[in-house]
Amino acid sequence: MIRLILNVLWFIFFGWALALAYALAALISFILIVTIPFGVASLRLAIYSAWPFGRTIVDDPGAGVASGLANILWLVLFGWWLALGHIAAGVAQCVTLIGIPFGIANFKLVPAALWPLGRNIIDVP
Repeated sequence: MIRLILNVLWFIFFGWALALAYALAALISFILIVTIPFGVASLRLAIYSAWPFGRTIVDDPGAGVASGLANILWLVLFGWWLALGHIAAGVAQCVTLIGIPFGIANFKLVPAALWPLGRNIIDVP
């Protein structure tokens, strides 16, 4: 029940904007065709950023070398500033006692923003 409340509050205050931004990035990536793998990663981030509580990111054991190379390109072009944005938002949210769970959720998004390809989002039991 707590996860549901936190997810609803997250979605109302932060999640919809993050999910919309990541979905827009995915749409642009799909239009450019060559960047479709980045679009898939952006879509995964959109889903995760809309409803983060009760989920976690795990590595996909079937991800190959191409995924690693694409992650390096992602890191250089997009990942570092996305991660910095999540860190800054997390620190700002952790200033208040009520914002601490939301800050932690932003910190959970940092690894996904840095290295999104070759990862899966799973529900935590």
